[in-house]
Amino acid sequence: MRPEILFPLFAPPTSLKGIGPRSAATIGKLVGPHVVDLLWHAPRDLVDRTASPAIMDAPPGRIATLRVRVEKHIPGGGSAPGGGSAPGHGKRPYRIRCSDESGFITLIFFHARADYLRRALPEGSLRVVSGTVEEWNGEVQMTHPDYILAESETHTMPKVEPVYGLTAGLTLKTLGKAIRAAVDRAPDLPDWLDPAFRQAQGWPGWRDAVRRLHAPTRACDLDPMSAARRRLAYDELLANQLALGIMRARMKRLPGRPRRTLRPQPTLGPQRSHRSIEDDGRHCRGRTLRKRVEARLPFSLTNAQKTALAEITADMKAEGRMLRLLQGDVGSGKTVVALFAMLAAVESGGQAALMAPTEILARQHFATIEPLLAGTGLRAAVLTGRDKGRGRRSARSRRSARSRRSACGGSAPGGRTEVLRGIADGSIAIAIGTHALFQKDVEFADLRMAVIDEQHRFGVHQRLALTAKGRGVDILAMTATPIPRTLLLTSFGDMESSHLTEKPAGRKPVDTRAMPLGRIEEVIAGVARTLKAGAKVYWVCPLVEESEASDLANAEARFADLKSRFGEAEGPLPAEGPLPAVELVHGRMTGAEKDAAMARFSEGPAQILVATTVIEVGVDVPDATVMVVEHAERFGLAQLHQLRGRIGRGARASSCLLLYAPNLTETARARLRILRQSDDGFRIAEEDLKLRGGGEILGTRQSGIPAFRLADLSVHDELLAAARDDAKLILARDPELTSERGQALRTLLYLFERDSAVLNLRSG
Repeated sequence: MRPEILFPLFAPPTSLKGIGPRSAATIGKLVGPHVVDLLWHAPRDLVDRTASPAIMDAPPGRIATLRVRVEKHIPGGGSAPGGGSAPGHGKRPYRIRCSDESGFITLIFFHARADYLRRALPEGSLRVVSGTVEEWNGEVQMTHPDYILAESETHTMPKVEPVYGLTAGLTLKTLGKAIRAAVDRAPDLPDWLDPAFRQAQGWPGWRDAVRRLHAPTRACDLDPMSAARRRLAYDELLANQLALGIMRARMKRLPGRPRRTLRPQPTLGPQRSHRSIEDDGRHCRGRTLRKRVEARLPFSLTNAQKTALAEITADMKAEGRMLRLLQGDVGSGKTVVALFAMLAAVESGGQAALMAPTEILARQHFATIEPLLAGTGLRAAVLTGRDKGRGRRSARSRRSARSRRSACGGSAPGGRTEVLRGIADGSIAIAIGTHALFQKDVEFADLRMAVIDEQHRFGVHQRLALTAKGRGVDILAMTATPIPRTLLLTSFGDMESSHLTEKPAGRKPVDTRAMPLGRIEEVIAGVARTLKAGAKVYWVCPLVEESEASDLANAEARFADLKSRFGEAEGPLPAEGPLPAVELVHGRMTGAEKDAAMARFSEGPAQILVATTVIEVGVDVPDATVMVVEHAERFGLAQLHQLRGRIGRGARASSCLLLYAPNLTETARARLRILRQSDDGFRIAEEDLKLRGGGEILGTRQSGIPAFRLADLSVHDELLAAARDDAKLILARDPELTSERGQALRTLLYLFERDSAVLNLRSG
């Protein structure tokens, strides 16, 4: 389906002259499997070989191109197969003494063949060598020159050479050769840009831009704001926005199941047994589930929550499927909004599922939601990979065995088999869990709403696997990490977005301080005072256990230290006696171990929880008022904000202490400064984007975030806005891309491997 003109660019690197299978495999690991991937690997520096001083005038540590006479070979020890010297292997290097009118220089070679060196640098010959000049023990040296040429060959050496990022087993010379061959293969493609827009920007054509990108002559040519780089960055952003626009139009055309609120009915059958609450005489006939749950809330919904719910319910009433992203800062009440959205699906006669990335978070959601369902007749259940049951049979084979409900419901059935049965026969209205929800043995009676929490922690196929459990399933994705506007447009442009910018009334600001690690004893003394006052403390470390490769604090060592000071968690909290106990939670513990430790911290005797970032999201302990983060300089800005969000959830004043190692980098210093200045997650996310770039804000590649090769969202944001407007206009005028420019734009989509968008066009 790819246009024939692009075939040469999507050939493997082995199709390039001089690139063998071994080099191609290494290149593939670095940039990708196709020739076109070499075009997107932009240079990051320049090597200027124009300086050609005399030997004694060459400055140490700088690259110089020298004309020398080869005086003498001084072999190292060892022997090579087939004869000759093989230096290295614990022996002395191979040395070649050279000179010019000003003095002498020694060329140094490790692990080199003597026969090759004698051919390349015969004694008495004149040669041009280019490389980094060094000084060692008063002697001028050059180790492994980049170029060794006869004077008649000097025209083949580039005077200014781009420098690229490399990987193990790949030399700059090999990669440069491959990229130059790829650039020579770049075809003259029909331009997909609006001519007036391109002229106004002063941009070159596509092929010319590629050639300029890889043939810089000055440092300013490497600037992301250079004309060639901006042109190619815009192409990449336009391909991204076009693909998202096509996908969004496709999603709108997919049939949904418009929500219709059920009216009270006398009999509704066992598979929809949760509906019978509408005619239960013990409930107020005519009141919706959401009104009953809202009456049980200990607080009023914020205006932002009401607005988000209005947007969600409007989507659910529409003919097309809902695909909406709910963004909310720490403590903004996303779980309550998700619950009301799921209740809307249940009111229409269906079921809902909430999928979380970790077992701790899934059980936290269940602990929040289950009490709110008391008195509604609805049943919620939690399902994780740890839940087991005897005789694990397919839920389909058990549908005839209906589970008996309590009149008021609200309790979770015990055992995996019971949960599977309840999900399959519809008696469980809301299923909360982890990846276990989309496993083969989980079958829903009628799944209509899927809520995906911390959605960037799931792969695209995992999200699709859950929504495939129903027909026309509405999707509400949630994230507690506010997404910068640029990432929102590039990564979630096919989704509507709702924002929770308010926090529930009564939330107190957290006092955030940064302190050097040398004051840790003062911090521990402050923790002791906090414990005596009856509050609880989080203590976060970057590592689980001691590592030979790192001197960072590890959770197990800190746990042992604090335990020796404050005791262990055994039995109920004593009325008098030693200070309360310490607990440990990290990702290597089993689910049962983590649950038990969290229970002892949130409800039992433990008042200090030593942990890794496993507690980053979802953990809600109102009595916790202190967060200590060791080596805070090693955490991302958004991650630190999430950790800070674990405190300040109760009536007491709270403090976050960021302990840092000396000699902070400028980036680390900026992170700590921003965190002290602001508790606005949306502002923090924007600053994090500037400090780290788009690729690392939300995590792994599986998150669906495009890994831009040429566009830098921190500097090309105005190009993104232009590309978004351009894509909207293009699709409004030519939704199927059938015009002359539309055909060129199809080539653009293939060029940047947005093939799925073209397939959507072809499939209608």
